Amino acid sequence: MSAAPASACIFCGIIRGDVPAQIILRSRDAVAFLDTRPVFKGHVLVIPPAHRITLADLLPAELPGYFATVQRVARAVEKGMAADGSFVAMNNVVSQSVPHLHTHVVPRRKKDGLRGFFWPRVKYDSDLEAEEIATRISTALE
Repeated sequence: MSAAPASACIFCGIIRGDVPAQIILRSRDAVAFLDTRPVFKGHVLVIPPAHRITLADLLPAELPGYFATVQRVARAVEKGMAADGSFVAMNNVVSQSVPHLHTHVVPRRKKDGLRGFFWPRVKYDSDLEAEEIATRISTALE
């Protein structure tokens, strides 16, 4: 995915007020607004005010405020929509329709018809392959 500059980003346009949106919350940590194509009514997107494309681009100092806001919004969606719970998720690059970090907060109800994800499953060729991959990921944390 080619990343749109902040000046061309629709979510940055919402932050600037150039693009209309049903704003739920605006703070120094995040902006939350209704998704225009909701999974269910009350589906909210939470975005950082700075143009960050993926979770990896969010600065460490921005994490606590951002995710505290996502948590607040999830509580508010559940309460405001009289929902049984919520689904909270984000995509990074793959299936990310707008190249600006956004977290989906979707109200859920028992038997609402939303089926879980059916992830394709693969097996490691060997225990050694699994160990090598675990090491690669662990090393990337440093």
